[in-house]
Amino acid sequence: MRILIVGGTGLISSELAALAADRGDSLTLINRGNSPVAPPPEGAEVIHADATDAAAMRAALRGRQLRGERFDAVVQCVAFTPEHVAEDAETFARLTDQYVLIATGASYRTAERFQFLTEETGQENLHWEYARLKLKAEQVLRASEGLPWTIVRPAHTYGPSKIPAYTGNSRHPWTIVDRMRRGADILIPGDGTALWTITHARDVAAGILGLLGNADAIGTAVHITSDEALTWTGLYREIARAAGLSDEQFESQKVCVPSDALVAAAPSQAGSIYGDKMHSAVYDTSRIAALVPGWSARIPFDEGVAEAISWFEAHPDRQTVDENANAMFDRLGAIYRRALADAGA
Repeated sequence: MRILIVGGTGLISSELAALAADRGDSLTLINRGNSPVAPPPEGAEVIHADATDAAAMRAALRGRQLRGERFDAVVQCVAFTPEHVAEDAETFARLTDQYVLIATGASYRTAERFQFLTEETGQENLHWEYARLKLKAEQVLRASEGLPWTIVRPAHTYGPSKIPAYTGNSRHPWTIVDRMRRGADILIPGDGTALWTITHARDVAAGILGLLGNADAIGTAVHITSDEALTWTGLYREIARAAGLSDEQFESQKVCVPSDALVAAAPSQAGSIYGDKMHSAVYDTSRIAALVPGWSARIPFDEGVAEAISWFEAHPDRQTVDENANAMFDRLGAIYRRALADAGA
């Protein structure tokens, strides 16, 4: 297959590029060439352009269009606004047989009773602009004409370059491991019992690859997630074990803190907490399993997070920490430890 990945060096897209290259596909990447996550696979064509600039994208692809060349599939990994997707609909209408938009499972409406999330679950996010924009991007794509499309909705995805946590860990994923290893408080959201689905980027990428060139995937949305749902306590415990802590050490460092307190201490995180992470999220994966026979999420979290920690340990320069987040965690941990002591006095 001839595949164009817009991105190709990010968390999911680098795994997709590697799998496509291993399969022997003809691979082209469009990116700015400044991602530290992963280099392009050997043999891949790389076009350096700003993927958010429609004029730059069209200029980079004009020669192919003039020659009548087409891609079997275009995978758009870096579109975060409806305007971007509207431009893509024009850019790629005559260049591909399938346009795949990477959207988000955070667009699903949350409920006050437990339910498995399906692709037909209503989409609404009252708190998080990121999810609202992704949903609007989906709506623009559905309304486009002449562009065969597939929508992919990953959920909380991690991989070698990302160690997942509730908050304060996105730009500096080593922060949580650093706190664990030096004996600092480990803040667990709520009482730690909400269920959260965590999926390795390589498993998400394998699902996407199976959708490319798949006629049954045209005109449909599909989420690609693991069937493994951990509580937040369970997720942090597995990170701690991979970081070398005993269960006893983990329990001694664990402090449960309400989501409201985390938002009060870090208001910029309100969208991702109130609009996503504080709610249980468990997904029905029957659609991706039907579309891609033989696919399943194969990497359990304990193995995947151990791989991620090894990735950081291989290069100490990757082990940066978020000092602002550290200060916030220290402050909240002290407050709630005092409150527990006062309650028992």
